[in-house]
Amino acid sequence: MVTPEIFGTQPSPDRWLVIGTAALALLAVVPHTAWRLSRNAITIAHEGGHGLIALVTGRRLEGIRLHSDTSGLTVSRGRPTGLGMILTAAAGYTAPPLLGLGGAWLLAAHRITLLLWVATALLIAMLVMIRNAYGALTVVLTGAAFLLVSWLTEPEVQAAFAYAAVWFLLLGGVRPAFELQVKRRHGGAPDSDADQLARLTHVPPAMWLFLFHAVSLCSLIGGGRWLLGL
Repeated sequence: MVTPEIFGTQPSPDRWLVIGTAALALLAVVPHTAWRLSRNAITIAHEGGHGLIALVTGRRLEGIRLHSDTSGLTVSRGRPTGLGMILTAAAGYTAPPLLGLGGAWLLAAHRITLLLWVATALLIAMLVMIRNAYGALTVVLTGAAFLLVSWLTEPEVQAAFAYAAVWFLLLGGVRPAFELQVKRRHGGAPDSDADQLARLTHVPPAMWLFLFHAVSLCSLIGGGRWLLGL
């Protein structure tokens, strides 16, 4: 009985709810105080992206750690060079906006319930690979929020939660690349994903930063159009 409901379609919410959830996501991303807390969710997506692509490319995923300063670490084993390692390293900063884009596509197709359950399943799968207490707590709380909303709330609440989550991934996926750019300009983050990719490919870190910006901004534009029905 649950399967048809998950894979069925739900009516689109009113335009005011779509715009309102976008404003709510902006409030979680733009103010520094709010971002210090909400960035934990972006870190989950970032490290989850590293882990997923490591598995897809045949690497052995050893574990994922999430820290209270919103940093994270994903450890995988395999060839230290080659396409698999490059894709794994590139997946972090691109994962949140691309997940947001995928979520926007599902919402545009009226698959609100499916989005919530897919997100829950991904978080449960990620929990298996978490290797520290703070990371486990963060993933459990995030997964519990998706599970409770998808299981216990009315369709209107589910729609609001789903749209807010997708807007947050799209908007929150833009800010980390700019933060990394500022850190590198001031001599920080010497071992960032962009620097690791530069060593792997001999392509300057600035070009990888450009890629991160391009993916996040294009995802925001495309996903935003889908969410707004444009």
